[in-house]
Amino acid sequence: MNRTVVVLTALLALAPGVAAGPFTAHAELPPPGTPCSFALSPPHVVPSPDGDVVTATVAPAGCMGPFSPRLSVVCIQRSDTTPQCSQGRGSGTTQVFTPHAPGATYTSTGRGLGAVFNDASEPNWQLLGPVTAVL
Repeated sequence: MNRTVVVLTALLALAPGVAAGPFTAHAELPPPGTPCSFALSPPHVVPSPDGDVVTATVAPAGCMGPFSPRLSVVCIQRSDTTPQCSQGRGSGTTQVFTPHAPGATYTSTGRGLGAVFNDASEPNWQLLGPVTAVL
């Protein structure tokens, strides 16, 4: 009986290192209190077929342990308009666009959520921004 307890204790002591091994090659560690890390881009101008637009993105940058990116939201707002937002799911980059008005001030904000299961989102949103630019 004692030998079983010692073996189980040793296995449990080694398990975190073994379990963490495959998950250590991420871009960066998440901030404290959140299981996943996300990156927000500053507002910037890009060409489009209908004229220049301002865009911002939120992209996953790494997760701890069994967590993976589930939801991301990115918003961009010109100082004199309501925000334009876009939501994405999974590990892809989420992007939003708004018309460009030269000389206007734009602010990007976002948030990202990591979870273990698709149907169970933990309340661990990473809040991003605001990032402001005059374009």
